[in-house]
Amino acid sequence: MTTTGHDAGDDLLRILDELDTLIAGARSMPMSASAIVNREEALDLIDRARSAVPSAVRRAEEIVADAGAVLDRGREESERIVMRAQEEAERLVAGETVVRLANDRADTIIAAAEERATALRHGADDYSDRCLAGLEIELGRIADQVRAGREVLAGRLTQADAAQRWAQSVEPGAEGIGRRRAGWSVDPAAAAPQH
Repeated sequence: MTTTGHDAGDDLLRILDELDTLIAGARSMPMSASAIVNREEALDLIDRARSAVPSAVRRAEEIVADAGAVLDRGREESERIVMRAQEEAERLVAGETVVRLANDRADTIIAAAEERATALRHGADDYSDRCLAGLEIELGRIADQVRAGREVLAGRLTQADAAQRWAQSVEPGAEGIGRRRAGWSVDPAAAAPQH
């Protein structure tokens, strides 16, 4: 079975741990469940996670391919055994017993190889599912935090828009509202001294 220097699933889990640490260590916003997260660091971790997912899937595919190779080798070995047994049977008068034993042995080898291949496929599928489930949970947490941050910003923007509309709708001379201007009882140009 082929092995690689490092496991892509472990890389993915390490990246998710770093993302968790980044979010957990982020500075909280006052009076809010939101936090300020360094966007560049978070996006870098997400990009690394995206890169690790195909590696994890490739690793799972390698495991499945290895299982197929084990099955093929088992079949080839069983065919060789059957051929040798048939040759021996032809050479010997009591060939039926030899062929039967060889076929039994071949059936045993094929059954063992198929069982091993099934176990390897199941293990690869289980491993891939666990990696993807962990990623799904982490992405869900990130999405929840992004959603909460956007809701806080939407509230601020709504308040700012309402305040701006209110300021534009207030008449400049309305009593008790807005900026008061000096009231002139006479036209200032007419009241200027004549020379």
